[in-house]
Amino acid sequence: MTDLASNQGDLFALDSPLLTGVRGERSLMAFPFFALSKGKWTKPLAYKTETVSIEIVATAKGVATIYDKEILLYIASLMVAKLDAGMEVSQDFYFTAHDLFRVTGVNGSARSYTRLSDALERLQGTQIKTNIEAGGEGQAGFFSWLSEAQLTYTKTRTGDKRLKAVKVRLCDWLYRAIQRDRRVLDYAPSYFQLGPIERRLYEVARSACTDGPIDVDLEELRLQLGYQSSLKHFRYELKRIADDSTIPGFTFDLVETPTSTVKGRSRRNAGAGRVKITPRPLLPSA
Repeated sequence: MTDLASNQGDLFALDSPLLTGVRGERSLMAFPFFALSKGKWTKPLAYKTETVSIEIVATAKGVATIYDKEILLYIASLMVAKLDAGMEVSQDFYFTAHDLFRVTGVNGSARSYTRLSDALERLQGTQIKTNIEAGGEGQAGFFSWLSEAQLTYTKTRTGDKRLKAVKVRLCDWLYRAIQRDRRVLDYAPSYFQLGPIERRLYEVARSACTDGPIDVDLEELRLQLGYQSSLKHFRYELKRIADDSTIPGFTFDLVETPTSTVKGRSRRNAGAGRVKITPRPLLPSA
């Protein structure tokens, strides 16, 4: 399956191509709204602190993943670019899969188009409930990232389907957050080459380190990432990532928790500790 070029733009108004960098809404950076998985994840997800509550319910297709989020980042970037240009924006977006793949670094194989269709279905099917307000308004019930998602086709002379464009309708919550709050931040171009955990570490650091370094509890960071395995396993993964220094623009330093004494014997929790996240200059792209 191939994607028609924008020379058919006279038949429909395309929002692509994206001519600016990728940008994302800050709440979606900071909090765990997506499964850290490439495969199917059907278990409910939840995150709760004194101020933030998030509940996510899957359909039979599974919860929207951190890779499905690429589509939302692309749509948000299109929307912000139009707002910056002084254009009116609606909740409907019409773009080519070819341009989405170009921005996110995906090849245009038949498998990529199948994954796109599955991702759109998960974004439309996943149910989210949160107390985070958007545009000065809260929502008590569940919503989906996309209230509508369609792949529009034409047929060639031989009868084969050819993808014309992708049509989506962005949910009220995210639309208000971008349009009214304008709390958007740019993404490093290399974000799309990162693995699931690395992507979340980058997003949390990018959303939190706007005024300099931060210090965070290791367990709090695990929960904020939406990491589902044990604290001990997260500590191991974080140390590996920190040693490899793979997060663009940030360094992560594990700070050991002081040894505690219990009945005269020293004991240290192998999973305990804190993490210092420090911004660093990005190297110029080649």
